[in-house]
Amino acid sequence: MSIFHDHKKLFTSVALLFGTLTLFVAVLPSLYNQKNSVPLYGAIPLTEAQEAGRQIYISNGCVGCHTQQVRNVDMDKTWGKRPGIAADYALSTRPSVWQNAGTLMGTERTGPDLTTIGERQPSQDWHLVHLYNPRIVTPQSIMAPYPWLFEVKEKAEKGEITVAVPESFMRGQKGVVVATEDALNLVAYLQSLKQVKLPDGTPDPKFLYKKEKKEAVSAAGGVEPELNGSDLYAANCMACHQQNGEGLAGAFPTLKGSKVVLNDDSEIMVAIIMNGYNAQEQYGVMPAVGLNAGLTAEEVTAIMNHEKTSWGNNAKKVTVEEVKKLMELAKATAPVQ
Repeated sequence: MSIFHDHKKLFTSVALLFGTLTLFVAVLPSLYNQKNSVPLYGAIPLTEAQEAGRQIYISNGCVGCHTQQVRNVDMDKTWGKRPGIAADYALSTRPSVWQNAGTLMGTERTGPDLTTIGERQPSQDWHLVHLYNPRIVTPQSIMAPYPWLFEVKEKAEKGEITVAVPESFMRGQKGVVVATEDALNLVAYLQSLKQVKLPDGTPDPKFLYKKEKKEAVSAAGGVEPELNGSDLYAANCMACHQQNGEGLAGAFPTLKGSKVVLNDDSEIMVAIIMNGYNAQEQYGVMPAVGLNAGLTAEEVTAIMNHEKTSWGNNAKKVTVEEVKKLMELAKATAPVQ
């Protein structure tokens, strides 16, 4: 074919081919979705600070490692209560024709999906510490630190937000770490990421490929496998309270020797796990871990018994039956959202 011997014709044909593919695969579907997708009732547009934070998110390449999409497969239940739908992204539009697209769905989970990070981790203190250096709260993290979003000062000025950075992470610097406006805006954007509940009466899209519990029991020889409290603690609690249970001074309380953990009456402990806690000014807000993660009574029991018997703690263990009753009580006394 002569086209392969004429570079002008070849390059022109390739350009036309890819231009046509781009038009039909990307541009036209995008315009269709933008025209036909409307925000869910209850969806809240970003504030000026949150929009500024979204631009910081884009400029720092966060989308390269974090997705914002809950797929309709069972393994994605970690990131949302339902699979994502087009309406979830209806408020995400281009600021201008020259700026990045609004939908930051991402394609890779080098880090966790952020679709509901505003619900799973609403604490501003946690996000600021994590951005300064992720290893402070998650020793195994491979995420890059963002120290340029902070300033080290001899003394914080009135109204400035300080960050509880341990001395071992200060790299020899003296003073206090203060969050810049960019850091606060980025955190505001992350806190805004929540999955809007579908209107009453609308069935949630189903998660697919679910491995039924009875299959797991059958694989274990007919015996229900015992839950590992250490693993559940690592997945749900360790990011704040640390592997050693000592928390982080000025940000997250210790569980080692905690009166709440050691108390034989576990009503308060279950209520905190299920509904969260925000009664101590010196610490960040604890999210409703049990509620947000959909923890079962068996899982809550395993976590509690791990905390009650670790790091030198020697408290009375709880039973699943006890926890079930306390979870019902916590649900009845939960604050109205």
